[in-house]
Amino acid sequence: MTVAPVTSSIRVRLRAPARLRNLELLLLLVALGVGAAALALVDLGARGELDGGMFALVGAPAALVLVLHLVERVVAPEGDPFVVPIATTLTGLGLAMIHRLDLAEGYEGWSAYAVRQVAWASIAIVLTIAGILIVRNHRILQRYRYIAMLVAFLLLLLPALPVIGETDANADVWVRIGIFSFQPGEFAKLLLAVFFAGYLVTARDSLSMVGTRVLGMRFPRVRDLGPILVVWILSMGVIVLQKDLGTALLYFGLFLVMLYVATGRASWILIGLALFAGGGWLATRLLPYVNSRFANWLDAFNPEVYDRLGGSYQLVQGIFGLADGGLIGTGLGQGHPDLVPLAESDYIIASLGEELGLIGLFAVFALYLIFVARGFRIGVAGQDDFGRLLAVGVSFVVGLQVFIVVGGVTRIIPLTGLTTPFLAAGGSSLVANWIIVGILLRLSDAVRQQPHVVVEGVAP
Repeated sequence: MTVAPVTSSIRVRLRAPARLRNLELLLLLVALGVGAAALALVDLGARGELDGGMFALVGAPAALVLVLHLVERVVAPEGDPFVVPIATTLTGLGLAMIHRLDLAEGYEGWSAYAVRQVAWASIAIVLTIAGILIVRNHRILQRYRYIAMLVAFLLLLLPALPVIGETDANADVWVRIGIFSFQPGEFAKLLLAVFFAGYLVTARDSLSMVGTRVLGMRFPRVRDLGPILVVWILSMGVIVLQKDLGTALLYFGLFLVMLYVATGRASWILIGLALFAGGGWLATRLLPYVNSRFANWLDAFNPEVYDRLGGSYQLVQGIFGLADGGLIGTGLGQGHPDLVPLAESDYIIASLGEELGLIGLFAVFALYLIFVARGFRIGVAGQDDFGRLLAVGVSFVVGLQVFIVVGGVTRIIPLTGLTTPFLAAGGSSLVANWIIVGILLRLSDAVRQQPHVVVEGVAP
C-alpha cells in the first residue's frame, strides 16, 4: 500500500484594482448626479427656473473629480473606492445649500458664497491630486513629524499676530493676507495628526507597559505624563488666546484617541477626560467667553439670554429651523434657512435639516459614518504602525468634528465655531478635509498592495 505524498502549493491572491476603480467611477457618477439634482431643486424651488451659469461653474470641480479618478487609476489603483464619492456627494450638497442661501440673501458674483466655494473646491481637489502624485510612500511623512509639530504650533499662533490676525466677536481663528483669509487651525489638525502618529510609534512601549496598577487598571508614571500635559496646555492655550472651545476639544480628542489606539490603555482616556473637564470648568470661571457659551447652552430659551449681545439667538433660531423641517423637510429652496445667522457656515446643518428634514439629515450622517468607518478599516488593515495611527487619526478627526458641530446645533453640547466637514462654506476647511481624502487614498493603496498569500495542502 502506498500513500500519496502531500505537497504544499502557494498561491498569491492579488486583488483586481480595475474592479475598485470601476466601482468608484459608478459611485462618482451617482454622487455628481445627486449634487446636480440638489442644485436644480434649489433653483426651481427658490427661483422657479434653472441657473445655467451656476451649473457651468460647478462643472469645474466635477471635471476635476473625474481627473482625480483617472490619476488614481495610475498612481493609486488600490485606493479605497468609497472616500472620494462620499466627499464629492457632501461637497455637492453643501454647494447646493450655500447657493440656496445666496439666493435668499441676494448675493451675486464674487460676493456670493457659492461662487467662492466652487473656487475653493477646485483648489482642494487639485491639491488632492498633487498630493497623491507627490507622496508615493506615506512613511516619508514620519520622518518630518517634529517639523509638522513646529509648523502646527506656528500656524496656531498666526491669528494672535498683529496686522494679519483678524479679531472676531466669537473667536480669533482667522488670518488675512491681502484679499485671502483662512483658518490656520484647519491645517494644524492635519500636521498634529502626523506628529502624534510619528511620536506614538516610537514612544508607545513606555506609555503602554510601564506604570502602577490600580483597581485592575495600569496608570502611567508621572514622567510619562509629559506628552499629554503638553497637548493639554496647548488645548487650554487655544481656549485662552483664540477663544475657541471647539478647536481645543478637537485637538485634545484627536490626541487621546490616537494615544489609546497606540497603547490600548483606557487609563489614558480617563486621565485625559479628567484633565479636559477640569480645564473646561476652570475656563468657565475665569473666561467670560466660555462662561457665556455655557450659559447659552444651559438656559437658551431664557428671554434675557436670548436677547443679549452674543446670546442664544442663533442657537434658538437653528432649533426652530430644524423643528420647521420636521421629518421630510420643507423642500430645497422652499424653507427660510436664511433667518439663522451664519447659516452657510456654522449652521449649515440647521439649513439642511430645515429643507431636507430629519430623513435627509440621517442620510448625510450615514455618509459621514461610512467615511469614518472606511478610514478606521484602512487603519485596522494597515501594515505599519505609523500608517495605522495616521488613518485612525484623520478619520476620527472628521467624525469628532461632525459630532461637535451637530451636538452644538442640536444643543447636546455647548455651541462652538467649528465648520461641518465638506458641507460648510469656507476654503480652509474644504481644502483640509480633501487633503484627508488624499491621505486615506494613499494609505488604502499601500494596504491593498500587499499580496494575500494562501497556503494549501494538495494531494495529487
